[in-house]
Amino acid sequence: MQRKCVGCGLLNDRENMIRITKTSDGQVFVNGNSKIFGRSAYICYNTTCIDEALKKNRLQKVLKTQIPEDLKGQIINEL
Repeated sequence: MQRKCVGCGLLNDRENMIRITKTSDGQVFVNGNSKIFGRSAYICYNTTCIDEALKKNRLQKVLKTQIPEDLKGQIINEL
């Protein structure tokens, strides 16, 4: 199944992307195993897409919540 990257806007298989999920109680996780349910956003596994998603607050807009600073570090560590 294909998903759209928040950074570049291109479609890619969801297995090839980083999944960030906001749960119903408002917590935000890097969801590597897809076992957490909630509103999700996908980012390609490259620094350009990650930078675009974080700099322009695209990830924040898609998830409709503030992105914690420690989560930004976790997303970068996924590379």
